[in-house]
Amino acid sequence: MSETHAIKQHLIDPEICIRCNTCESICPVKAISHDSRNYVVDVDKCKFCLACIAPCPTGSIDNWRTLPRLNAYSVTAQLGWDELPSELTNDTRPVRAELVEAVVDPETALRLAQGERFTAADAIFNSAQYGATLPPWSAAHAYTHLYGPKAAGKSITATVAGNVRVTEVGRDYDTHHIVLDFGGMPFPVLEGQSIGILPPGTDANGRLHHARQYSIASPRNGERPGYNNLSLTIKRVLENHQGLPVRGVGSNYMCDLQVGDKVQVIGPFGASFLMPNHPHSNIVMICTGTGSAPMRAMTEWRRRLRASGQFEGGKLMLFFGARTKEELPYFGPLQNLPKDFIDINFAFSRTPGQPKRYVQDVMRERAADLGPLLGDPNTCVYVCGLKSMEEGVLLALRDVAQQRGLSWDTVGAAFKTEGRLHLETY
Repeated sequence: MSETHAIKQHLIDPEICIRCNTCESICPVKAISHDSRNYVVDVDKCKFCLACIAPCPTGSIDNWRTLPRLNAYSVTAQLGWDELPSELTNDTRPVRAELVEAVVDPETALRLAQGERFTAADAIFNSAQYGATLPPWSAAHAYTHLYGPKAAGKSITATVAGNVRVTEVGRDYDTHHIVLDFGGMPFPVLEGQSIGILPPGTDANGRLHHARQYSIASPRNGERPGYNNLSLTIKRVLENHQGLPVRGVGSNYMCDLQVGDKVQVIGPFGASFLMPNHPHSNIVMICTGTGSAPMRAMTEWRRRLRASGQFEGGKLMLFFGARTKEELPYFGPLQNLPKDFIDINFAFSRTPGQPKRYVQDVMRERAADLGPLLGDPNTCVYVCGLKSMEEGVLLALRDVAQQRGLSWDTVGAAFKTEGRLHLETY
């Protein structure tokens, strides 16, 4: 390709991006990466497959620049941005097949133009390909982007109404249940949505801290029913993925808040990871750690409907993983839920004297009960937690389905196209 040939470069808007890692985790060619500040797209790797567009909760991923190949923005340049460059034409139209042909071979371009997903190695099990980008048909309407950098309003101020630790005191896994009240300002949310918190202060480069994303842990009518509030489940981060000491900016700020403190919020975000609302719909929830937040919201909404006699049925099945029961958020309250209301299955990987058990292990153990749900078109499955769990969970779903005599190719495709299998891993 000539260096003067016009290309359509894919870029991520740093003003809107909430660093949720969805785009990087789903990109089949590993074109997306990040540092402590920005998520960026490598122009030399991107194949315009568009797999990252629909799952992005903020729309920050859907930005393009038409420019000569010679002038393409490097990864290094993108990492230094606070906002998208404005000197060149901003083009947000869908990528045309002829532009795709400029960067990939004709056969691959034809596949992409026909809507086929590009994969670097089709023989490898790609768990992300089964994640739905549409909500279940009976999901309630979600409001998004009411507040934020490029929304009608900037951030909204919320008041801390509660901050309670929900893991055993004295353990290093310090997780808090934080309630935020919005007073008279409209902030409608649904189970499965998330918000962004703007920590005060600046980073090492003197730039304002970017927003931290947290899933909402309360149902649509509030942590306290009838009040304009919501709750979050936040783990205090004291080390990075390599085990080195580090104080997470957003998590420590939130966990240290006192009742009455003010917090700047943007959002809400998310229009697909939403629960079904039709009678007899089943929900299978698979999570680890603070990935339990949206599961708690869905469970509590169903519990309230059941208590008021407004729900006709439908099964709830939860697979919840943690290192030990002491480090599992909400362990006590979960034990008090009626057994005929929700089928709860715990998996602990670090219980002294016991073999390691992960959520996928317990899913296989419960195949006799999980299998029929996977064959029921009224079932929706939600996965939330660390990225490392995703492949194991999807492989377990495949195995359970096949053990039931179901074709995973058929079942997996139906779950995706009908908005019934949702992945939110980080």
